[in-house]
Amino acid sequence: MVVNERTRASMDVAPRTAAFYDHVITALEDEQIPFMLGGAFAYEVYTDIGGRTKDLDVFLHPRDVDAAMAALAKRGYETEMKARHWLGKIMSGRDFVDVIFGSGNGLAFVDDGWFEHARPAEVLGHEVRLIPAEEMLWSKAFIMERERYDGADIAHLIRVGGRTMDWRRLVDRFGPQWPVLLAHVVLYDYVFPTERGRVPDWVRSELLGRAADGTLDPAVVDDHVCFGTTLSRAQYLPDVESGGYRDGRLRPHGLLDEADVEHENERMRKELDL
Repeated sequence: MVVNERTRASMDVAPRTAAFYDHVITALEDEQIPFMLGGAFAYEVYTDIGGRTKDLDVFLHPRDVDAAMAALAKRGYETEMKARHWLGKIMSGRDFVDVIFGSGNGLAFVDDGWFEHARPAEVLGHEVRLIPAEEMLWSKAFIMERERYDGADIAHLIRVGGRTMDWRRLVDRFGPQWPVLLAHVVLYDYVFPTERGRVPDWVRSELLGRAADGTLDPAVVDDHVCFGTTLSRAQYLPDVESGGYRDGRLRPHGLLDEADVEHENERMRKELDL
């Protein structure tokens, strides 16, 4: 997304929580650890839809995670690696900061491209970088849980910023998961039929052409893969646990190993009390 102006985010955050977020941001700045902010702060800047937030999402390159966690632990905060392939937490009482360096389904890892296309903004008095709108859309596109679905966020990202998004880069980000992007484009056209022009015609033509071709990777057919687990941790578990399908998160179709998947399943069961 091409942006020339620095933008200010102004979320409704309690003073105690804001002070904690400020301390975390200041610590990363003092340690010269490159970071970006995402979550509700970035979403407000990209869509002008604000409100309250339950946490601060800090995005790091995987190579900087250990240094960041050590820096905050040194300052007296409780830190915990929740998942080795994508998530850590920094805690202060009931408040917490998510340290994100990938996605739970193992498809979206933070790389140098995120930083190259990050957007400058002002958050809590700090001049920071926000994750790119394209990467925000990419990572949100796979959140289709029973208890959380980010489709409306994607529709608003496209409605407000679609004309300036780098759609070629976005399509390439999805790679073999392009049907998920196509699904969101179709839903966007339904939700905002008078704003179809926010998505370039070539995007629809290219993705619909791929759908019409219908050619499947032989390895996907041979392994009887179900990719539903990349969209929802819970709703497709019966298919991979007893239905005879291979979990699409697992190598070679995904990027996770058995230990990563089992850890995510265990976290999910605890969160949903299953």
